[in-house]
Parts: sequence; structure tokens; C-alpha cells
Amino acid sequence: MSSLLAFPGQGAQRPSMLQQLPRAVLDEASAALNEDVLTLDSAEALASTRAVQLCLLIAGVASARLLEHTPDYVAGLSIGAYPAAVIAGSLDFADALKLVSLRGELMQHAYPHGYGMTALIGPDLSTVEALLAQVHSPQTPVYLANINADNQTVIAGSDEAMKAVANLVRGNGVAKRLAVSVPSHCVLLEKPAEALAEAFAQVTLKPPSITYLSSTRARPIHNTEHLRDDLAFNMCRIVDWRGTVQSAFERGVRLHIELPPGAVLMGLARRVFEQGTVIAFEGARLDTLQALLREEGNHHR
Repeated sequence: MSSLLAFPGQGAQRPSMLQQLPRAVLDEASAALNEDVLTLDSAEALASTRAVQLCLLIAGVASARLLEHTPDYVAGLSIGAYPAAVIAGSLDFADALKLVSLRGELMQHAYPHGYGMTALIGPDLSTVEALLAQVHSPQTPVYLANINADNQTVIAGSDEAMKAVANLVRGNGVAKRLAVSVPSHCVLLEKPAEALAEAFAQVTLKPPSITYLSSTRARPIHNTEHLRDDLAFNMCRIVDWRGTVQSAFERGVRLHIELPPGAVLMGLARRVFEQGTVIAFEGARLDTLQALLREEGNHHR
């Protein structure tokens, strides 16, 4: 039996999410960015993609460090891949902060308004693909972005296109606009991803010491060049979170801990981990989480 730390993506953020974190991590992040990171999590600041992504990175790394015991696997949804790579020992925290700062800026500048993401709950994947084919055009671009569960997907594109898809879904499901102001995980972000890849070329990565599961490939990555590609380009590739969680389960994972903020991934994991423990860091006692991780670790020995 093995353990997985799962790091959430954009949409999980909320105001004041950094305020209770250990001072040492906040100071480390502030020094790397040369700014006070505690100004990034106000409601106003979180209107910016850059601030949201930095907050998710900092919260994920700070919370995972508090667990003290090493998991067997890490995985992150979208921006969550960055704290996952830091905890896997592949990416230096200071480098991650600078890259994520750039990532957020590149994404924001590419589509400052009129675009975003919408979750579709109810219709299966083939139905969603048929709806997208109906609506998509050069004037109304819309793409599949995330496969989260059998009946939960996320689409990305222009406001107008997403509205049209939402109208077609009505009566057979729910369309919920997400708190994401850019069309992530589709070809619309290829150019910003290429610019980020150039910055990544200057950064040293190490082979993961904890198995890193890619949320776009739904399988482990061990090679640093593959990891560099995975992190730089995950903004323009479809996220297969359903496949990633399934892959973890098939590899023997029976303890799934969702890192802050929120508990969205816990709900998705419950469908796969019928035998096993699915828990969110928030709302659980730290000593309980530490004991669970320690027990899983002892089962291996």
C-alpha cells in the first residue's frame, strides 16, 4: 500500500489562504520573489492569475512540509504540478516561485479578458466532445481542458463559446463557470507555454526522489527532460485527472491526501478509492495526517 499527495489547481484559491502558514516558508517565498507574499492572497489580489498560482504553490509546499513523512507519489492538477515537483525533490522552491510568477503573467497577458473555463457536471466525455464540435469555430473557440471524472469535464475558451455550450447542456447537466480568467489546457496557450519553456531551459532539475505522476500523461515521469517538458507545457495540454488518480490506485496507492486549499480533489478521488483512505489536509488534524503517512510508510518496510 502506498500514499499520494495531491495538489489542487486554480479555482481552489480563497482570500487569506496564506495567513496561517509557517512564517519560515512565507519568508523564503518573499525573499525569492523580492516582495511580501502575504499581499498576494487578498480578494483583490486574487483577481490576478499570477497571484492565484503563487498562492497555490506556496500553500502546497508549506503544508506538505508540515507532514514530515515522505509520501510514495505526488501529483498536481495544472499549477499543482509545481508544488508536486518541489516536494518530489526535482525543482528548487525558489526556482519554482520565479517560474510560476512568470507562468501566471504569461497566461494573464495572453488572454486579459473574454476567456475562461467552465466545469460541466453530468454529461459524459463523448457528449461533451459532440457539443464542442457543434460550437467551436475560429470566432467561438472552445476546447476540452480537463477530464476530472466520468461525468465531470472542464472546457476552456471564449466567454461566448462557453455560454453556447452551457445552453446546450441545460436540462442534462450543470455548467459552472470557474474562478479562472484564462483558457487553460488547450492550444490557445501554446505560445505562452513556449515562452515558459525558454525560461525552464535555464533551470536545473533533479530526478524525482518521490514518484511524480504527470496529470497530463497520467503516468510517472522519472527523466528530468520529460519533467521539464511536462511542467512548461502543462498549461496547453488536456489534464486527465481521472486517469491520474486511476493510475495511482492501480499502482497500489490506498492513502490519498489532498493538500490545501480546499477539498475538490477529495470528491473526485472517492469514486476511485473505494478501498482506501481519502482525506483533505484542511479540516484534518496534522498529527492524524502524520500518523497515516507514517503507517503507510511502515507497511512498505
